[in-house]
Amino acid sequence: MNSLQQAEDLKAFERRLTEYIACLQPATGRWRIILIVVSVCTATGAWNWLIDPETQKVSFFTSLWNHPFFTISCITLIGLFFAGIHKRVVAPSIIAYWYPFNTEYGTRLFL
Repeated sequence: MNSLQQAEDLKAFERRLTEYIACLQPATGRWRIILIVVSVCTATGAWNWLIDPETQKVSFFTSLWNHPFFTISCITLIGLFFAGIHKRVVAPSIIAYWYPFNTEYGTRLFL
């Protein structure tokens, strides 16, 4: 394979990789919004749970029962992580990171 054909193959690969990452962006954006919303809900529920004076007086499970917003948002956040939301949120970044530069041809993948 000559160097001209290899350069063309590399450019075709970069175009295809750029298209693939562009297709992932809308779904990634939605997953990021879901993760942010659930994280903010969990943090807000945790704050309300911690500042409640009743929390110190009752058992742990009773305090969770008394704060269903925190309990549900925390379970949702844990469920999202078990479902792999962390992979969906960072997938385009990982793909772009592992193929940032080809020194042989001096080309750069711009996203």
